[in-house]
Amino acid sequence: MKAHTKETQAAISPQNALELLKEGNKRFVDKSPADRDLLEQVAQTSSGQYPFATILSCIDSRVSAELIFDQGVGDIFSARVAGNIVNEDILGSMEFACKLAGTKIIVVLGHTACGAVKGACDDAKMGNLTELLSKIKPAVNAVAEPSDASARTSANIDFVNNVAETNVRLTMDNIRTQSPVLKEMEDNGEILIVGGMYDINNGVVSYM
Repeated sequence: MKAHTKETQAAISPQNALELLKEGNKRFVDKSPADRDLLEQVAQTSSGQYPFATILSCIDSRVSAELIFDQGVGDIFSARVAGNIVNEDILGSMEFACKLAGTKIIVVLGHTACGAVKGACDDAKMGNLTELLSKIKPAVNAVAEPSDASARTSANIDFVNNVAETNVRLTMDNIRTQSPVLKEMEDNGEILIVGGMYDINNGVVSYM
């Protein structure tokens, strides 16, 4: 499998980009990765890069976007931060990726049993992590059930996973409200902005 070129990138529609990611995750789960020479792709991309997707995911060591979507060198822009939240730096990176570098889709990828989400559920505080977790707290507050405070902690994995999914949805909203550039591109059909959840138990990505 060759690295993408300007021509192959241009031929991919936003919906095609989503299908490529779905197909890649299926290959990952089925243990049938695409036949590619990564060092050959290094050489092919040495004079330029033409990724088709931008993935915002968590720093969790189990959630490497290139691996779980079975992609090679030069295929995706990968932005990683605990809790897959956005700030102006990440938004600026996404604007570069889509508007200037030509990617066709943004995937906000949360995952089950997320440590950052657990920290937000428990109202953890530590150094700079306190500010990061404050960006996830709106998702904690948006999940109404259970109402019993004792069940709204990291010990309740169903609550944690509901918050993680809600956090993905709120992050998508934040992208649209905080980046007029990306919102306009989505409105014009130039890109898709989608949310997904990665299950750390089986490797499957499900979409919202």
